[in-house]
Amino acid sequence: MIKVFIDGQAGTTGLRIKDRLSKRDDIELMEIAGDKRKDPAEIKKFINESDITFLCLPDDAAREAVTLLDKNNSRTKIIDASTAHRTLPEWAYGFPELSNAHRSNIETNRLIANPGCYASGFISIVYPLIANGIIDKSYPLSCFAVSGYSGGGNKAIAQYEDAERDCELDSPRQYALTQQHKHLKEMAAITGIERTPIFSPMICDYKCGMVVSIPLFTDMLNKKLNAEDLRDIYRAHYGNTDMIKIRPADYEQVMLGANNFEGRDDLEIQVNGNDDRIVITSRFDNLGKGASGAAIQCMNLACGIDETKSLVLGD
Repeated sequence: MIKVFIDGQAGTTGLRIKDRLSKRDDIELMEIAGDKRKDPAEIKKFINESDITFLCLPDDAAREAVTLLDKNNSRTKIIDASTAHRTLPEWAYGFPELSNAHRSNIETNRLIANPGCYASGFISIVYPLIANGIIDKSYPLSCFAVSGYSGGGNKAIAQYEDAERDCELDSPRQYALTQQHKHLKEMAAITGIERTPIFSPMICDYKCGMVVSIPLFTDMLNKKLNAEDLRDIYRAHYGNTDMIKIRPADYEQVMLGANNFEGRDDLEIQVNGNDDRIVITSRFDNLGKGASGAAIQCMNLACGIDETKSLVLGD
């Protein structure tokens, strides 16, 4: 029986992890009393008695929680869903499909940083382009993304679901206008790009789902490639995995909905465009492969069991 503690189980990520794991017969969910959830001594006890601790906390609280891990504790593994540790070399980055090295690090490291939602979409597209020499690390990338409001956490959910909400929330809203979004550091560090991309995210009036898009000029690629060539590169890079699907040329080229993957834990990549300009998109649930689903996948790998166990996958 795997003993699991979720520190921050009342948040959106923690709630979905708890819901998925509560249905498993190989998991013992450790429940901290409501009046003890912010008690460092009680949290320390639960962390060190667990096999897996998920940190679903703000960055500073996640950093503090890691310090509660006893130095002589060689058993407990930490999976941090915050931004706090994603670019630190001593932490495994929780995106196993990127490379064999990433997968091995997740399987063997006691400290695992769960990817950010926007970062997952961006990295799923750009990492293979860099790894296969399709673009230079200095390529001037731009990224457009839309997300459901659950990505903003409980505060955003309450705001959007308020019957007397501001009418502005009826429309998509662009944000991070200063180009300082917290995922940018992670996006650059994991892909190895040297030029920070222009990033334009939008939050929209639906609950779950995300589309992240990267445009490319074909005459700026290092190799003469068309859309089908790029699909082949993605197929070869990601191989035969249930978690990432590379769609064929005739798949949904007219409209691309952002909420189609709600409740799912897999991700799809589409390559569309023409001989001059190509748009590559990554579509997934921001609470699935973008948060809780990725965290559970990392837990499964860290425990040496089927990585898709308790995950929801589509066709």
